[in-house]
Amino acid sequence: MAATPAPPTAPPKPTWAPKSAEPPFPWLRPTIRIRLTLLYGGMFMIAGILLLSIIYLLAAQALHAGSTPFKIVDGQNIVVSSGSCQLPERGTPGAFNDAISACMAAQRQHALDNLLSRSLLALVGLSVIAFAFGYAMAGRVLSPLGRITRTARRVAGTDLSRRIELDGPDDELKELSDTFDEMLDRLERAFTAQQRFVANASHELRTPLAINRTLLEVHLSDPGAPVELQQLGKTLLATNERSEQLVEGLLLLARSDNEIIDRKPVDLAEVASRAIDQARAEADAKGVEVRGERGLAVVQGNGVLLERIALNLVQNAVRYNIREGGWVEVVTELRDGHATLLVTNTGPVVPAYEIDNIFEPFRRLRTERTGSDKGVGLGLSIARSVARAHGGRIIAEPREGGGLVMRVTLPV
Repeated sequence: MAATPAPPTAPPKPTWAPKSAEPPFPWLRPTIRIRLTLLYGGMFMIAGILLLSIIYLLAAQALHAGSTPFKIVDGQNIVVSSGSCQLPERGTPGAFNDAISACMAAQRQHALDNLLSRSLLALVGLSVIAFAFGYAMAGRVLSPLGRITRTARRVAGTDLSRRIELDGPDDELKELSDTFDEMLDRLERAFTAQQRFVANASHELRTPLAINRTLLEVHLSDPGAPVELQQLGKTLLATNERSEQLVEGLLLLARSDNEIIDRKPVDLAEVASRAIDQARAEADAKGVEVRGERGLAVVQGNGVLLERIALNLVQNAVRYNIREGGWVEVVTELRDGHATLLVTNTGPVVPAYEIDNIFEPFRRLRTERTGSDKGVGLGLSIARSVARAHGGRIIAEPREGGGLVMRVTLPV
């Protein structure tokens, strides 16, 4: 009796990080404002240090040592008193001259030290004022860039009606703002044309397909129709249904690329349960067990689109499974401030280098067009677009022993 071959091992899981970690101190990031402040403040400090050095050297040269303005040449019974210098009460002229020179050297050094200390204090105070003034002026100069950034963020939320309309002198920032406004005008026209095209395509494509389905159903309901005609009608009806699914998928994919504006509380556990109920019959027919614990995970979004994500993932997990002993595990949970929908299934071994391809429209593992009867090839593309529209992401990983682990992460 031949030994049962061991199941193929899955390739190593991808190790890339979907999102770079944030720095521990985001307020220390080198923004343009901080760099301009450091640049201008540093230049002021360097100029102040040079000016202080020059003043110190000039003062030291003016008060050079040995420049006693007078000298005792001769005299008898000379008595000199001083409150700041230690002079001999009586002595020769040479002794008095030496004492006076030492006193003036001490006074010179004291004056230079006093000048240096007071100048350093003044330099520190002026440096603080210069850095504060430079920070305020950098913020004022860069305020148009902040306005442009805020407008760009609003535009990222599909609010294409926003414009910068920057006032002020005709400088480089004004030119950048006007160019950005012109780009927004073109984008708004393009998106409006796209929405109009989607609406027209929805009508033009759905109507003939609905008419074809009605005609085929009427002919199939005729009990006197030949068997060959009934078989042909069933084939055409299945083809028509496939075309309807393709059109619906394309239209949903076109609509789900934008961010969701009208958001409501949606529980991913309820969404996943509904998706499982819809795929239950297909799973039972294929002998695939559906299991998993679904905890409370409420997000803000569109319930219909989120249900489409869960349904697409569950249907793919059921359809691309093994024939015997297959299972699908659906889990919902809250983790690290995010709601997670996790769909794990058994199935064939998936190479790690093909993970990115399964999210492309009309792409499947080792087949690129609609050569399979398992779907139209838009399920994961729609799931990724809907996740992005909700501010989340979807990640696929090969499972050890075959199959996939699909993880949808959405902000709470």
